[in-house]
Amino acid sequence: MGMRIGRAPAGRIPADGSPVGRTPDSRREQVAALLRSPWWRGAAALLAGALPALAFPAPSLWWFAYVALVPWLLLIRAAPTARRAALDGWLGGIGFVIAVHHWLVPSLHVFIVVLAALLGLLWAPWGLLVARLLGGPPSGRRCALAVAAVPAGWLMIELVRSWEGLGGPWGLLGASQWEFAPALRVASVGGVWLVSLLVLAVNTAVALLLVTPRARTAAAASLVACALAVGAVWAWAPQPERTGQVRIAVVQPGVVDGTGSVERRLARSAELTRGLAGQDVDLVVWGESSVGVDLTHSPASAARIAELSREVGAEVLVNADARQTDGSERTGIFKSAVLVGPDGPTGARYDKMRLVPFGEYVPLRSLLGWATSVGKAAGEDRLRGTRPVVMDVPGAEGLRIGPLVCFESAFPDMSRRLTRDGAQVLIAQSSTSTFQHSWAPAQHASLGALRAAESGRPMVHATLTGVSAVYGPQGERVGSPLGTDASTAAVFDVPLATGTTLYVRFGDWAVYAALALLAALLAAEGTRLLRRPAPERPAPPARTVHGSPERPGH
Repeated sequence: MGMRIGRAPAGRIPADGSPVGRTPDSRREQVAALLRSPWWRGAAALLAGALPALAFPAPSLWWFAYVALVPWLLLIRAAPTARRAALDGWLGGIGFVIAVHHWLVPSLHVFIVVLAALLGLLWAPWGLLVARLLGGPPSGRRCALAVAAVPAGWLMIELVRSWEGLGGPWGLLGASQWEFAPALRVASVGGVWLVSLLVLAVNTAVALLLVTPRARTAAAASLVACALAVGAVWAWAPQPERTGQVRIAVVQPGVVDGTGSVERRLARSAELTRGLAGQDVDLVVWGESSVGVDLTHSPASAARIAELSREVGAEVLVNADARQTDGSERTGIFKSAVLVGPDGPTGARYDKMRLVPFGEYVPLRSLLGWATSVGKAAGEDRLRGTRPVVMDVPGAEGLRIGPLVCFESAFPDMSRRLTRDGAQVLIAQSSTSTFQHSWAPAQHASLGALRAAESGRPMVHATLTGVSAVYGPQGERVGSPLGTDASTAAVFDVPLATGTTLYVRFGDWAVYAALALLAALLAAEGTRLLRRPAPERPAPPARTVHGSPERPGH
């Protein structure tokens, strides 16, 4: 039986080889038709806002951050009205918040949607800003302004949501660049804030490249300017000077569940610590909540850890999650970094100052206390410490450490303050066991690279169940991280450094510069509106007298 070859439908085949009826113009028209539907457009905004999550660990596609926002920017630019642009910004913000914090779903359940909807409102004004600067035929001047102002607007969102009560600075776009050395050098100049500005500037310039040929020259010039700025920072920014090293051991007991888990975790930590004897370590670090009692009122537990200190020949930095008193009239549950030496607690103690909303306290508990019934919100509010503490480690030749607890490592100002107070090594004690099989452990550990690069001081991120990691004073990784499947103790040769980075010296200047730019832009826009001439009123119709128009003056 012969094979019959069918004929193509009548009509010409396009020169580009695309199927009949599927020309590039028709495909664009189909996409435009879909986006005219509010439901499809809303779904597109949610998806576009979620895309940057892929730049963070665990996927850690750091390079993707530089183009991840382009679809969202183009969608907002094409908004037919200002109201639609604000809505696209809001929906994209919801997608971003949920995607970056999706590992909170098992703990917060449907409440995360409520939080995302509230936080997403921060992106609505940004949507208006994007539409104003990217919409319409872009001139060279307007392109340059967009490359500066759109990132500045985004940075204001990051600044507002960095407030502890709104969840803290988790998922700052600049934090996605934790393993990109040039970006870490930028962080040493202006902190993670300057890195966020850089990432947004590149995204904005790429979006402009795709808009019209008229915008491409200015957009290409903006990309070149970004590259030159990074090159200048790489060559010119002062860097810390290496001054030796210190041997720090991280003890990670791993997952311990079930009845008596606190005691069994302590026993496993003790076992791993004993194995460090003879390795000439200067300090042993345990993770967050590694001790479940107040050592000042538990002589047996304090003596047990002191014995470990004698066996290893180094102080042990533990973390007590227990009902304690802070030496004043306040008594309650504190999370405290406590340094224990051969003779027991040395008296050096730091109480966690910034608490995880809903995880360690419920904001406005009288109003939002119902969150405890739909998730794993804190049944009792933890108490806060009142000041940062730099600890002297007696057995390590004058080593000074700056402890942080849990998500305090996300706050740039805290590590900067400890560095200014004389800390030689930053230490974060953490536990993300609740989110063990999610992206959270890797995301949390990556923050140590940013804090190290900003401060010019090494950082040790020690956890109960992984990921534990150590970073040098330029944010470079030291040794191999301890993954979430490890139950072990590891010794790291941590490089020490002196010198002051520009971020430690000048702080959040990038934030203030962005704020000043937006203020100037608003002032210019207000002045333009005031100078706009009032629309001329139409002349009143001529009156008719005895069937003929009445002429003026008669």
